[in-house]
Amino acid sequence: MASGDDEDQSQLKGFVIITLPPPDNPSLGKTITAFTIPNPNPNPNSPPQPPSQPPIHSSLRHGRIRTLIAHPRRRRISWTLSGIALFAILTVCFTQSPINRFKLATSEPNSNEFDQDGNDDDDDRRSNSFVFPLLPKLGSRERSKTRDMEVKLGKFSMLGSKGAAAVLPVDDGGLPGGKVKWVSTVENSALLPVNEDDLRDGLYYTQINVGSPPRPYFLDIDTGSDLTWIQCDAPCTSCAKGAHPYYKPESGNILSSKDSFCFDVQRTTKGGYCDSCHQCDYEIEYADHSSSLGVLSKDNLRLVDVNGTSVDSKVIIGCAYDQQGILLNSLTTTDGILGLSRAKVSLPSQLAKQGIIDNIIGHCLTSDSTSGGYMFLGGDYVPQTKMAWVPMLNDASMNYLAEVARVTYGSKQLSLDRQKKGNGRMVFDSGSSYTYFSRQAYSDLTNMLKDIPRDGFIQDASDTTLPICWRYKSPIRSIKDVSKFFKPLTLQFGRKWWTISTNLHIPPEGYLVKSNKGNVCLGILDGSDLLEGSHILLGDISMRGSLIVYDNLKQRVGWMRSECVDLKPSNKQLPSF
Repeated sequence: MASGDDEDQSQLKGFVIITLPPPDNPSLGKTITAFTIPNPNPNPNSPPQPPSQPPIHSSLRHGRIRTLIAHPRRRRISWTLSGIALFAILTVCFTQSPINRFKLATSEPNSNEFDQDGNDDDDDRRSNSFVFPLLPKLGSRERSKTRDMEVKLGKFSMLGSKGAAAVLPVDDGGLPGGKVKWVSTVENSALLPVNEDDLRDGLYYTQINVGSPPRPYFLDIDTGSDLTWIQCDAPCTSCAKGAHPYYKPESGNILSSKDSFCFDVQRTTKGGYCDSCHQCDYEIEYADHSSSLGVLSKDNLRLVDVNGTSVDSKVIIGCAYDQQGILLNSLTTTDGILGLSRAKVSLPSQLAKQGIIDNIIGHCLTSDSTSGGYMFLGGDYVPQTKMAWVPMLNDASMNYLAEVARVTYGSKQLSLDRQKKGNGRMVFDSGSSYTYFSRQAYSDLTNMLKDIPRDGFIQDASDTTLPICWRYKSPIRSIKDVSKFFKPLTLQFGRKWWTISTNLHIPPEGYLVKSNKGNVCLGILDGSDLLEGSHILLGDISMRGSLIVYDNLKQRVGWMRSECVDLKPSNKQLPSF
């Protein structure tokens, strides 16, 4: 019976090989080779068969059959192409299989806590996306007759210039807690809403939760600063009132001087690394001559979405107990600085190293100076179309830099004085209130604006809001009332003959400010004292009405016009806020 089953089974009679033409000569067409296999055990009961023939080799090319001459070189090419085709098919099948798609798309719905040292296994973890709101900020103009011209660009400086460093006491007590109103969490990104101070000082801030249990703090968003720090009770030597009680980390969270982060921070300072210190002290100097002194700690950061899903991570932040300069004015309504630069110690870099986000940052500021916007960390909210991109320049300062080829006011070109080192470069700095031009470009612009009085404007020296203010025929209600009398600024990037130029257009609303007197003031200042006077610095005032993206993965900076109201991650629905 078994032998009968074997006889019923069909046997292999032959096989066919289909060979694609070589890539460099597709006109040869494909080759179909057929092979027949003789039956070694014929059925004795079957009718007599003709004598067996040797295997038949034939080739079908463009519908014709001809004898195939198996040339060794052709055979090698055929096998190579067949192998490549087979590899491609297997790769597509693997990546598109339902199992792998499920692995890439799913995530744990509950709270995730990442390795405190950032050394967790990347294969077992995916990056997330978070949305953070930016909240309105009361301006310092209520306490001052002049407008504060804050320029952050915070970098570490020589330690010890302010006397002995504070040693933090042990403290296990808690401060009043709070819950951050996060907007959304999606894969690979974090998004925060942004708001600006009501007196249009051009400063934007958001809220983060730090500590165990997490407590809320308002921090100025600053793409020009490295370290994230919060005013701290160490005790505090010189601090402003702030929006919340001072941050007070536990003694076990104070970073040791032996930590690798401490070495990376202190080796770039004038004082160098302190091997004999028990804690990691730092000092930051800002471009507006403000400063902050403190000690590094490693504490819990909680990111929460609108559905309550949370991700906890241990991050390095500064416990700042001594602030000096006009920085104190800003800290009356906020608690510190959110460092977003390219430096290793910046918050995005730390989160990206732990695999929590992709190292992409974006912020969108509405053109209405009384409104805010949003900020995101990660790549899910980067538009796939309409973005203008330019290469990001590498620089030891870790600022976001791009090369500027030309600047025009209307149709008139401003001089960039390229003979000086660094001219033709622009820094994107969300921590600066206003935009700064190099000396020659600023001089050219102010000379061009001398034609303004012909349209009914008179320069008002009594208005000290900004260096140059004009009084119109009657007090203005908004910049839109007089924007028609001014021309747009255009910054052109890319100057090689084979490179297509990319332009950043700044309308009059992006460089003019309304003063309390109802005058219109120039929000572009002389940057001769910033970055050796060789860079253009793009501040908040010129970023309004635009989405700015800093893509550290592809080393590029991009922008597009936006009113910051239509935020839709790819294939995801974002709740309104």
